[in-house]
Amino acid sequence: MAANTDPIFTKTPNVGWTSVDGNGGSAGPLKTANTNMDGTGTVTTAFTAGANGAYLKKLIARAAGSNIATVLRVFINNGSTNSTLANNILVAEMSLTLTTANAAAGLPTFEMPLEFAIPNGYKVNVTIGTSVSAGYFVSVIGGDY
Repeated sequence: MAANTDPIFTKTPNVGWTSVDGNGGSAGPLKTANTNMDGTGTVTTAFTAGANGAYLKKLIARAAGSNIATVLRVFINNGSTNSTLANNILVAEMSLTLTTANAAAGLPTFEMPLEFAIPNGYKVNVTIGTSVSAGYFVSVIGGDY
């Protein structure tokens, strides 16, 4: 059987984002540290692929105010519980620098290209390495097939 020779494109835009406090609540941005490097522990799901899989274009992290420096870790999860190590893989890390909120300048936006496809039901989970004050909003831009 010949491989697909035509380019395939996403059919439906899919934008996911976090709106939790890192403790499973819905009180605000990602704030609480998870020092696990394996995708276990407290994670926040930023994106879930649709029924036919999805293509991930990029991840955007936006400071919600003043924060100390930390690291954002990005995991792919196979759609099952993240408490099982074999269900997760660390795919990227991004340093998030010190941010200071003020009325005269915008806060930095941190972007990470992803540019890969994931199967249906797979998730993009994120964590931060140190607890921060204001937190981060994280969104993933992609599309479902």
